[in-house]
Amino acid sequence: MKNSTVIGLFLGFFALIVGMYLKGAPLTSLISNPAAYVIIIIGTCASVFMAFPMKDIKNVPKLFKITFVEPKLIPRQSIIRMFMEWATITRREGLLALEARVEEIEDPFLKSGMRMIIDGNDQDFVRDVLLEDISATEERHRAGAQIFSQAGMYAPTLGVLGAVVGLIAALGNLDEMEKLAHAVAGAFVATVLGIFTGYVMWHPISNKLKRLSKREIELKLMMVEGLLSIQSGVSTIAIQQKLMVFLTPTERIAFSEKEESGNEQKASA
Repeated sequence: MKNSTVIGLFLGFFALIVGMYLKGAPLTSLISNPAAYVIIIIGTCASVFMAFPMKDIKNVPKLFKITFVEPKLIPRQSIIRMFMEWATITRREGLLALEARVEEIEDPFLKSGMRMIIDGNDQDFVRDVLLEDISATEERHRAGAQIFSQAGMYAPTLGVLGAVVGLIAALGNLDEMEKLAHAVAGAFVATVLGIFTGYVMWHPISNKLKRLSKREIELKLMMVEGLLSIQSGVSTIAIQQKLMVFLTPTERIAFSEKEESGNEQKASA
């Protein structure tokens, strides 16, 4: 489970509840105003349905799951080691020797690219196909993140709408100050819910989806560089240097130290 999502939600609700308590606002007002939930929740859903086609909205449950359960992605260091091993095999036995390794690959994108280079396709063709695949993936991810981004824009505005509706109801109680005060307080519950869901839930979820998409796209681009390098027959050292640019400076140092340690152990053995 992605701890940052759980921690963020917990802190968000904690801040709202404790903040209301410290300000002396009755916590019961959050649950005793069903009209606010109808306007904000159902209103936001209605806006999203109006803004996006059903094929995109069907992916919302899956996108929610992604924010809590991180997709299994191959570590970048493992990708480098894998391509270094394949480069060694290719230079020693030829590209067709990798055919036995194809079924061991779990990532569909990497497996597809490996099959294309083993089948002897032109390098430009392989690059074009893989980059088109990446472009299509980016577009799908963008559409998913945009759903939550738009929901984050609609919810606060609907909160204002809820407040206006509540104030209209409050104006009917001008002759009874107690009821008027209660109605005015209830009117702003919709505003609180709209701002809270918009800026504590929907916008952050959109941002998280964008970050996850960026990580996946970087891995795919890394695989493309590795596959094309294998097809070109570059050396193990060259493919290592080429793919290490995808690592952060800290990761590069850790990777280099681990490789040196592994080489020393092999030499001593």
